[in-house]
Amino acid sequence: MLLAVDCGNTNVVFAVYDGEDLKGQWRAATKTERTSDEYGIWLTQLMAHDHVDATAVTHAIVASVVPSKNFDLKRLCEKYFKCKPIFVGDPGVDLGADIKVDNPAEAGADRVVNALAAHATYAGPLIIIDFGTATTFDVVDKTGAYCGGCIAPGINLSMEALHMATAQLPRLPVQNPGGAPVVGTSTIAAMTSGVFWGYIGLIEGLVTRIRAERGESLKVIATGGLAPLFAEATPVIEYTDQDLTMRGLLQIHNRNAR
Repeated sequence: MLLAVDCGNTNVVFAVYDGEDLKGQWRAATKTERTSDEYGIWLTQLMAHDHVDATAVTHAIVASVVPSKNFDLKRLCEKYFKCKPIFVGDPGVDLGADIKVDNPAEAGADRVVNALAAHATYAGPLIIIDFGTATTFDVVDKTGAYCGGCIAPGINLSMEALHMATAQLPRLPVQNPGGAPVVGTSTIAAMTSGVFWGYIGLIEGLVTRIRAERGESLKVIATGGLAPLFAEATPVIEYTDQDLTMRGLLQIHNRNAR
């Protein structure tokens, strides 16, 4: 079985596959002080709870955008699963697609993995919007090549910054204001409307500009925890797919399996 790990700035997601079959998935907060042993005990206990046999894991693959966690994730795989992990972006790892950016080593592992999985599922050309710590817009051409994209502050990060940098604005959850007027008549209503509809404007504006710049109508796929919230509010997002990253990791592992 395969252990797939997606280490982002906010969360680390672990998944186990038996062939193409997803056996279980678990999520932990990304904390720089968390050790490989803490991850190992936590993960193996959750696997046992969900009746997934940790001793059956024979391979591992990691996509990480937090370099400080790579050593602990490597030790986790070696100590608790007795296997040496593949890290996306390492020399010799075959991605099966071109990375058409100025410095391919700078391309976020999660963004590249999402691009591979999206092209395999939907075919290109595509725009992939990932609602994570940052909100990213990534372009994949019709051949499956990753062509770069745009990076904007994530919506939760923006809400937190609005609260932290002001004296009177409260900390609020991200939510769709529904049928409420865009012009709020209270502080909370104004913040909810401004952040939510502001991000809808960001999504629609960037998609429009990317399509115009490339001269083609690219399909738009959204992923990440908040993808459904925004997909229901704009017709620009055509598909939501929460499993892109893990499917991409499985795809890369299968290509590089020895």
